[in-house]
Amino acid sequence: MTNNMKKNATEPNTSKPMTRKEAKIEREVKEEVNMKWWSNLRLFPIGMRILVVFILLVIAAVSGAMIGYSVIGEGDALDTLKVSTWRHIFDIMNGVVDK
Repeated sequence: MTNNMKKNATEPNTSKPMTRKEAKIEREVKEEVNMKWWSNLRLFPIGMRILVVFILLVIAAVSGAMIGYSVIGEGDALDTLKVSTWRHIFDIMNGVVDK
C-alpha cells in the first residue's frame, strides 16, 4: 500500500456529501478511538500513588504528633523527634513505673 492509499483509507471520502447517519457514525468512531487512547494513558502510575500516599501519611503523623505534644502537652514540638520522648510515652502506655 502506498502512503496515498493509507491516507485515503483513514480520511473520510470528501467526493460525495455525507449523510447525517454517516457523520454520526464517523464521530462515534473518532470518540471511541480517542477514549481508548486516553484510558490507556497513566499520568500517575499506581506505585507512585502508593508512595505519595505513604509519604503524606508519615508527614501527617509526624506533624500531628508535634502539634499534639506542643499544644496539648505543652512541651517543645522538636522533642517529638527524640527517642527518649517516645520511650517515655510508651513506658506510660505500658504501665512501666520509673524509679
